[in-house]
Parts: sequence; C-alpha cells; structure tokens
Amino acid sequence: MTPVQITVGVGAGAKYLGVDHVIDLGPLHPSAHGAYRLRLGVEDNVVTEAEPLVGHLHRGAEKLFEVRDYRQVLTLANRHDWLAAFCNELTVALAVERMTGMDVPPRAVRLRMVLCELNRMLAHLVFLAPLTRQLTGEPTAGTTAAVQGREAVQAVMEQASGGRIHFMANRIGGLREDVPATWIPNVRALLTTLSELLPAIRVSTVDSTAFRERHAGLGVLSHEAALALGVTGPTGRASGVDVDLRRDGEHLAYQDFQPVVGTDGDALTRVGCVVGEIELSLRLIAGILDELPSGPVNLRLPKAVKAPEGSVYVWTEAPLGISGVHLASRGEKTPWRLKLRTPSFNNVQALSALLPGTAVADLPAVLGSFAVVVGDIDK
Repeated sequence: MTPVQITVGVGAGAKYLGVDHVIDLGPLHPSAHGAYRLRLGVEDNVVTEAEPLVGHLHRGAEKLFEVRDYRQVLTLANRHDWLAAFCNELTVALAVERMTGMDVPPRAVRLRMVLCELNRMLAHLVFLAPLTRQLTGEPTAGTTAAVQGREAVQAVMEQASGGRIHFMANRIGGLREDVPATWIPNVRALLTTLSELLPAIRVSTVDSTAFRERHAGLGVLSHEAALALGVTGPTGRASGVDVDLRRDGEHLAYQDFQPVVGTDGDALTRVGCVVGEIELSLRLIAGILDELPSGPVNLRLPKAVKAPEGSVYVWTEAPLGISGVHLASRGEKTPWRLKLRTPSFNNVQALSALLPGTAVADLPAVLGSFAVVVGDIDK
C-alpha cells in the first residue's frame, strides 16, 4: 500500500478522518496562543513517519529583549511559556545577577524556590486535568480535583504576586516585595488541600486500570533518543534521563533529593512522572518552609543596571524541562544578545522519534501524554 500523508493538527477537535484523504487540521487560527502541525506518513492505519512543523506564530522574544534594559526584560520573560511564568522570570534574573556578581538575600532565594515549586504544580495540574476525563469526554472526580487544585495554587500565587498568569514577582536582585503575613499559613493549607486532592487524580489516571491499559506501551521514547534530542523534564525522566537541575544545578539551595525517574518511556510513564512531580513538589515546599529565614528579599539597585562586558549561561529546571539563558553583554544597560533555551522547543522534536509505529486510533492518547507549550516553541 502506498503511504498516505496526513497532516494532523494538535488542538481541540483534532481527529483522524481516514487514510484516503490528505487532512490538514492545523495550524490553528493565529488568534490562538500558538500553533504547530504534525505531518504524518500513515500506512495501514499506522504512523510510519512524523515531522513536527513549528514557527507559525514566531514571537521574536529574543530580539525584543535586546531593546529593553535589564529591569524591563523580566516583563517579557514570563510570556513565552505562560504555564512557567515565574520560572522563566527567575532564569533571566539569575543570569543578570550572575553577570553582575549580585548576592541575593537568603530569604529571597528560599521564597523563589517555593514559588518555583508552586508554579511547577500549577503547570502539571493544567496538563493533568484533561487526562482525567473519561474516554467519552465526561469529567470525573479527578477532573474536579485537578481544576480545584489548579485554582488553589493560582490563589496563593496571586496573593504573593498580584497576578494569576504573568506573575512579575522577580526583580533583579531578589523579589519585588516580601510575601504577606498570611501567605505562609495559606501555603501550608494548600499543601494539605493538594495532598487530599491527589488521590482522586491518581484514581482517574495512573491508578486506573482502564487508563493504564489505554496508555501502557504507547509512544515509547527510548533513553538513547531522549538523550540525542535533548529531551528533559518529566518527558526525559520518563525515558530514564536522570537529570534534574534542582538537584544537579548550582543556582538554588535545594537539598539532596531523588527526582521521579522512569524507564519505560511510554505514555503511561510520562503521565506517572508528572503526577510524581506534584507529590515531590509538596515535600520540597514543606521542607523549605520549615527552614525559611527572615530578612530582606531584594537588593538596592542603581537607577540603571549595567552588566559588564562578557557572557554567561544559566539554566534552571522549569516544569517541562531545562530552561536556559545565554546572556551576552557589551557593558550597556540592555543585553547585546539574550538567547533562550526553552524545553518545549527541544522536547517537541521527540514526536518524530516516538510516533512511528503508533496506530492512528492511539494518537490522542500518545499526544495527550506529551506536554508542550506552543509559545515556548515559537519563542
């Protein structure tokens, strides 16, 4: 049989309509948050070749950084991956602080860690919510739990920063301001709430027999392919890539811990790693709050922050993987070059390796287990 090429859009309503057609369900409308296409070669209802096509709505974020001073760039830093807004701000702030030799106050470092873990759980809960639905699309108790958990995390993030999506809590030299007096008790209450909600999410996903049968063995990304393609975060760790910059990095003060690492690299393991990440974040936040120091949360800065001539590369562990910033300066108050290494841009390449051999009927399950943010691709 001659292979038929099918273009499947990744978005609401995307589905397979038959091997006798050339179908283009993507990219989505430009007014959406972003779009990418999957060009699939299909033979006998099985994917034989996959090519992700990106760049339909290029944002030009890196060029915009070059015409704004170091205080202003943080406004842009949280917008390419809106589910990791705080983590993106932090990576850029850390690059400038390292370039200028700033020593951030210990309380700011610890609060940044708490806010990073909250942001991580927020991103993972958004990803898990649709996976908890039944095959018919009906919501379950796990769906309600995921939505309630997301709203609860957003509430404490909003209390600390004033924003629900674009937090703008980081500043060069620390945080914009200290958290309110009631915030720490509210975070502890949130940890209890999420601990109570997680069992329902697990029952609807990785602890569900039907879910396990639906996802086990599908969309396998091998350890070798993950390393070759630079896949990181829960997706990479599901394939045995034991890298987590919270443990292996140098920029934040995490204690020794073991990240959630799988071996099978299939759709079920990827979802399991995301659920495990939430449980890990709950433990990390509790430990950080127990050792939270007092003191200031920022440094007094000159009117214009100027980085010395030179370059630096800083990377952190964002919810979807490694987020890196290469900052090059000519001694001015604006970056000469600010290059982003975003996890979604690297991770989306893995679809070309894991989709071949997948039955067309299984595409929704495989693609649903693979989290990317399109703005993070078209940065």
